[in-house]
Amino acid sequence: MSLRAVVRGVGHYLPERVVPNKEFEATLDTNDEWIKSRSGIERRHFAGDGETTSTMATAAARAALSDAGLEPKDVDAIIVATSTADLTFPSAATMVQAELGMENGFAFDVQAVCAGFIYALSNANALILSGQASRVLVIGAETFSRIMDWTDRSTCVLFGDGAGALLLEAQDGKGTSDDRGILSTDLNSDGRHKDLLYVDGGVSTGTTGYLRMQGNQVFRHAVEKLAATANKAMARAGVTAEDVDWIVPHQANIRIIQGTAKKLGLPMENVVVTVQDHGNTSAASIPLALSVGRARGQIKEGDLIVTEAIGGGLAWGAVVLRW
Repeated sequence: MSLRAVVRGVGHYLPERVVPNKEFEATLDTNDEWIKSRSGIERRHFAGDGETTSTMATAAARAALSDAGLEPKDVDAIIVATSTADLTFPSAATMVQAELGMENGFAFDVQAVCAGFIYALSNANALILSGQASRVLVIGAETFSRIMDWTDRSTCVLFGDGAGALLLEAQDGKGTSDDRGILSTDLNSDGRHKDLLYVDGGVSTGTTGYLRMQGNQVFRHAVEKLAATANKAMARAGVTAEDVDWIVPHQANIRIIQGTAKKLGLPMENVVVTVQDHGNTSAASIPLALSVGRARGQIKEGDLIVTEAIGGGLAWGAVVLRW
């Protein structure tokens, strides 16, 4: 027998405020067609007054718990992937723990920007395989609208807010690629590329800062690195692209999604795409896409899924799991 971290529940939360591309036309030299042609984005959600990363994360966590038919007391750990936590400290994860009324277990944040959920899944998998936890809530949540430079049309139209969550549970498998659960992970980073995507401020610098990005350079790195990490993770899991039912990529840009799928030799019919509705929600984008894909009836139990992401750092990685 082999222990696996199996998806027991999934859920997501999106703020009520929907911002279509046309809303930017009044303040920026841009239009709906320009944004769609370069990113595939048609609309995104922005957090309202009083909404924070932790409140959205809590809502997504409740949805995942409900889907699993479990209570907060049944959970051993919470990991929140975010770059936009409410406070410098404590962690957003401990705030979610408190809001859920969960008095047991432990909670912490992971910060790897858009790759954050991949890193969080890998950490949750390690906790389960090591026996430190039997059930882990893994949440991606972001309020990127709070770090946008609204005069920079190359970045501010791309991002949105939201949260998604998976509840992972330890279950016995046979140790083969037919098992349900996480089959393999692959993590990477290269700090030499910091200037390609970053926020130009932070606590130790005494400034708040805004998101800055060299979009063309990020694109150049993204397709190559995403395909490579996906292939490495598949090799570790003992599967090939022909075995994959769904790619669920980080939803940053439709051209990156299309380029990665092509490099992997998979048609777009096998890709879950939500970027048109949510924009780039950073660490929240993969769990959001998983939750929406399941709700649409695309993702079904037993499906083999490859999910991958790249973000500031640069940090990137992939997870192969059977739903």
